Amino acid sequence: MASSPTRRLVLLRHAKSSWPDDVPDHDRPLAPRGRRDAPAAGRWLRKSDYVPDQVLCSTAKRARETWQLAEEKLGAHPAAEFEDRIYGASAADLLALARLTSADTHTLLVVGHDPAMRELTLELSSEPTGDAEAEALGRIQAKYPTAAIAVLSFSGRWAELGPGLARLADFATPSEFSAGHRGRA
Repeated sequence: MASSPTRRLVLLRHAKSSWPDDVPDHDRPLAPRGRRDAPAAGRWLRKSDYVPDQVLCSTAKRARETWQLAEEKLGAHPAAEFEDRIYGASAADLLALARLTSADTHTLLVVGHDPAMRELTLELSSEPTGDAEAEALGRIQAKYPTAAIAVLSFSGRWAELGPGLARLADFATPSEFSAGHRGRA
């Protein structure tokens, strides 16, 4: 019997956005810091070997801009879908979308919003197997900063993904991107 393939769910919170007057929340663009952090996220994904096969991105302007800038530094152009259901989604909504992922996708990247990104990471993560993983989960519980990336790995089919069934493989924030962080959780 063949073993189940390892899959990765990569959760990228949109980069720092600005708050211009008279602009609806959905249409808020990236702030200058966000325009710096988003490409760094793409470089970090490439250097850490977390290049996705498929991307689901919120339709919010700040999320679309984050993906566009990250993709420019990714060194690949995976199929990307802009999904209305990610904007304002709960962790349960994001999990439902991930469960619909095609069987031939090994790494799915979701570009979305807090608090759903943090909540989904914590919900899916199994008990930590070491100090680094426990420390990363503690950091996520405290805060999931803009442009932060969590990488969850699991074996099995996307439709089977559920609470406590994934391992937090990595967590990095923009300050760690520039510092060359490649430590695993």
